Amino acid sequence: MIAVEPSVLTSNVLVLNKYYAAVRITTVRRAMCMLFKNLAEIISIENNQYASYDFASWREVSEFRARYEREHHEWLRCVRFDLAVPRIVRLLDYDRLPQTAVKFTRRNIYARDRNRCQYCGRRYPTSELSLDHVVPRSRGGEAAWNNIVCCCVACNVRKGGRLPQEACLRLVAQPVKPKRSPAVTLQLNSRRYASWKQFLDAAYWNVELKD
Repeated sequence: MIAVEPSVLTSNVLVLNKYYAAVRITTVRRAMCMLFKNLAEIISIENNQYASYDFASWREVSEFRARYEREHHEWLRCVRFDLAVPRIVRLLDYDRLPQTAVKFTRRNIYARDRNRCQYCGRRYPTSELSLDHVVPRSRGGEAAWNNIVCCCVACNVRKGGRLPQEACLRLVAQPVKPKRSPAVTLQLNSRRYASWKQFLDAAYWNVELKD
């Protein structure tokens, strides 16, 4: 039995295929299920080398880490022992390559623009942002990466159905299509997910969000 805060079970784990290529992000809950079913192994980066663990060996490693470096990990608290939360798992039989296209979604646009209005430059909660067509649809503007930006309510009202320059507005940055999932790029700034970076550096690796 595992007693743990829900936020830990829903935190992120990078999934690799059998050739160590990043294919997606999943939750701790799902990663542990794959581990229990012997569908995956845990990958840990130690002294710049990869170490792999099944459930039993990860339990032993967790005992050591709980004793000497507990503050550096999140924990799954079981009845008789604690498990360090894994950050990377490798699928033992899955050999497909990741998709190359970044999905054109509201979530990815917010992540690309970092929740920042692209006209006034201020950051807002997602609930206080909308998406704006730089070239309005009424003038032939398309719903595409290079024509959609995050916009606060005030700037959206000010711009209306005009071009930015007609409303005396200027874009903070020209909108472009990201080379990889922008939500993943944001997570790489967190120390918690620092071990992911070497698996995500190649531009053609695009990681889908939680399944």
